[in-house]
Amino acid sequence: MIIVNYNSWEVLRRCLDHLGKQTWRNFQVVVIDNASTHPPPEDFATRYPWISLVQSSINLGFAGGNNRALRALTSCEWIALLNPDAFPEPDWLEQLVETAQAHPDYTMFGSRQVIAGVPHLLDGEGDVYHISGLVWRSGHGRPVSEGAREPREIFSPCAAAALYRADAFLRVGGFDEDFFCYVEDVDLGFRLRLLGYKALLVPSSVVHHVGSATTGGGQSDFALYHGHRNLIWTYVKNMPGVLFWSCLPLHLLLNLVTLAIFAWRGKGPTVFRAKRDALRGFPKMWEKRRLIQRDRVVSTRHIWRALYKGWGRQ
Repeated sequence: MIIVNYNSWEVLRRCLDHLGKQTWRNFQVVVIDNASTHPPPEDFATRYPWISLVQSSINLGFAGGNNRALRALTSCEWIALLNPDAFPEPDWLEQLVETAQAHPDYTMFGSRQVIAGVPHLLDGEGDVYHISGLVWRSGHGRPVSEGAREPREIFSPCAAAALYRADAFLRVGGFDEDFFCYVEDVDLGFRLRLLGYKALLVPSSVVHHVGSATTGGGQSDFALYHGHRNLIWTYVKNMPGVLFWSCLPLHLLLNLVTLAIFAWRGKGPTVFRAKRDALRGFPKMWEKRRLIQRDRVVSTRHIWRALYKGWGRQ
């Protein structure tokens, strides 16, 4: 299991306290600290002797941090990812592992995330990928009672609390470190889908999620910049040829409308910078696209079925 930390020692302690109560005990935990400006609490090592703390000299982001921490894990069949601001129920990992064992035809497994402190509201049940290239967490803000009752297929799991088959994760090279953070989990899920792997929501596997606890919130300049830049890169890299060109007008419209909306909200410069830098990175992403599409094994129709085509939030 991997947890990426950056100046989030207090919420991390709460996360680790919940992990210490897991009913499934056959796991190891690697916490990678992304060059936090604040040191860990003095009692951290003695309070959690069962974790391995890896300290990076630079901030690698969520993507690079997870990839780096993976090298500290001994040989494993599964990789569990957990954000420091996600607090798992005692049977969180047990439900993920048992569902994975019962569904060998799936490779990625997502947890039900509820809003920390508001347990009757969903934070999300997996990620949705729209044909325009927009992404969001399914069910966000809706009552838990309206959520899934049984496991169901999703486009990709939110990496704040997820389980991946290790060999598949390594086959695609893990997260794209150019993303740094935000949307990197959707990009990973898309690349895995192109190779024929599928994702399953496990509604009985529950975490209480704060969300963007270390990045100033989902509407911070940091989150907006990386999220809106990476939306474009995910589309460029992964959308198969026919869908790429047929959905491109909608993708361009999405970006123009996004710019207008955030300009009206006073965030125009941040989102404009994100789109500008996405275009500057286009040649590199197009080269990655060439390799990804070369190795694709599923049909365009298969991907089309996995995309969301409605106009309302799912």
